Amino acid sequence: MIMSVGSVVGRQVQAARSSSSQVWYDDIPGSICGPEDGPWPRTFTRLSTSEARTRLAQASDPQSMSYAGHLGDATVEHAAYHMPIIVREFLEEITRKHRGRAVPPPLIADMFSSAIRAFDDAIANDVLELFPGGLQSVRNMPDDEIYTTLNDHATGGQNFKKARLCMYGTTALVALVDPDHENLWLANLGDCQGVMISETDHRTWNFEILTTSHNGTNEHEVQRVKSEHPGESECVDDDRVLGAIAPFRCIGDTPFKQPPEFTRRILYNLFPGQDTSPWEEFLVRNLTPPYISAMAEVTHYPLGASQKRLRKYLVLASDGFTDICGEAQRSVIEWWLQCVESGSACCETDNRALQLLWQGLGGDAVHVSKVLTVDLDVPWLDDVSIIVQSL
Repeated sequence: MIMSVGSVVGRQVQAARSSSSQVWYDDIPGSICGPEDGPWPRTFTRLSTSEARTRLAQASDPQSMSYAGHLGDATVEHAAYHMPIIVREFLEEITRKHRGRAVPPPLIADMFSSAIRAFDDAIANDVLELFPGGLQSVRNMPDDEIYTTLNDHATGGQNFKKARLCMYGTTALVALVDPDHENLWLANLGDCQGVMISETDHRTWNFEILTTSHNGTNEHEVQRVKSEHPGESECVDDDRVLGAIAPFRCIGDTPFKQPPEFTRRILYNLFPGQDTSPWEEFLVRNLTPPYISAMAEVTHYPLGASQKRLRKYLVLASDGFTDICGEAQRSVIEWWLQCVESGSACCETDNRALQLLWQGLGGDAVHVSKVLTVDLDVPWLDDVSIIVQSL
């Protein structure tokens, strides 16, 4: 059973040093605000425990995979719907080729990665196929002809929807478990996190982080990008790809994967008249694309058929969850486990992901009230996605 809390708590809920109903920017867990967003302190509404639980549940959007989109939600929604279909098709194909024989785990991992890469390739290719001759023909095509091709709202808007996907991106963390529950594969793109929580024979719990972050804090990722673009000193700047974007691997974000002409000739004509200066800041550095990779890092984790009697929980979470937990992430999970083991109705719900979110936000009505009701005109939390899978 999958129970999840989707990317909501920093988006839909736009979210005290004392017992008063005031909060400082550093009192909000995972806050992306600073002193410049003042004046501080800000007021918040104290909710009762029941009200806080209800509001948090209402703000949550059930999903079945962990994605964390940037710039917009179009690519997230596209990936959430279509990626399982693509992975299933690739899995069925490799199963047919083995004619009933067990497929070795390394081949499943390769299949998983290939499926995700094919899914990502199709985002740009679907748009290029709208123009006979591809990008080469677009270079010399009049703007009004490109605009007319893309903005086909009068006939259903399918071309527009295809092109819009190229403007946005999403990290992804996708899990695959075999029918016998003996093997787990995790495909990771970006800075989401997979954590395996396993019961031992001694009634204690092991915590294993199964993923690595694909961003500027990972020196291996930084060196990978630099080695792929020798002589380009600005391919990574300020821990960001081309100085603009934090994830080094993701779905979409086509301007970082295609030559600059793709953005200037196609995407600029999708919304003519827009301010293109933020795009130009990194497009002038785009010399030898792609800079962002769609090659998922796939981890194989044997679940152990002999240990099926012992409980296992797989937690898939976006970086928004790790941000709100900070260095206390293990403590947050331990408190959540106590709730699960005791059978208490944490947060008055049997949704374990929502229980975990409650603990991550502070575990009581006051802390949750700060996040849900603080009086601010700017976003103060990153999106938070959590999935809890019982294995």
